[in-house]
Amino acid sequence: MARLLEKYVKTVKPALQKEFGFKNIMQIPRIEKVVINVGIGKIIKDDKAVDKVRKDLALLSGQKTIARKAKKSIAGFKIREGMEVGYMVTLRGKRMYDFIDRLISIALPRSKDFRGIDAGNFDERGNLNIGIKEHNIFPEISYESLKDIFSLQITVVTKAQSREQAIALLRGVGFPLQKS
Repeated sequence: MARLLEKYVKTVKPALQKEFGFKNIMQIPRIEKVVINVGIGKIIKDDKAVDKVRKDLALLSGQKTIARKAKKSIAGFKIREGMEVGYMVTLRGKRMYDFIDRLISIALPRSKDFRGIDAGNFDERGNLNIGIKEHNIFPEISYESLKDIFSLQITVVTKAQSREQAIALLRGVGFPLQKS
């Protein structure tokens, strides 16, 4: 069992049930999935750089990436309908818990000027959105690939019914949230 999943089951789940007074264990909030997105807007013409982004994202997540295509043409950005404009990965289960563990224990503390995740990054349904400017904070990335640094967006989707429940869940799991 993943270290983070074990922590959730043994300590966080009972604490959330007690704090919010859930009668049924299926009401207790949990992390459903993690979605990682990368946009390739600036390097869309450079095939080698795009391939490097796709490979690095697959290395970070541990699974194959999915190409995201433009839904409509935008002449100002030189984008046509159907062009690849980004890549995404959806993580669930063991890979999700492994990625979250690496994110909160290794990657975020390595990022420059990190002071915690702002509570304003939660939406009203309890999902957390994190923007990371440099992908090289993850330990999987080799130093040879540092000339092609890209940013990524990570969305942690929870089954919480409110922001307060999601904040309590992710704080209990170990996310470094700022004190409000």
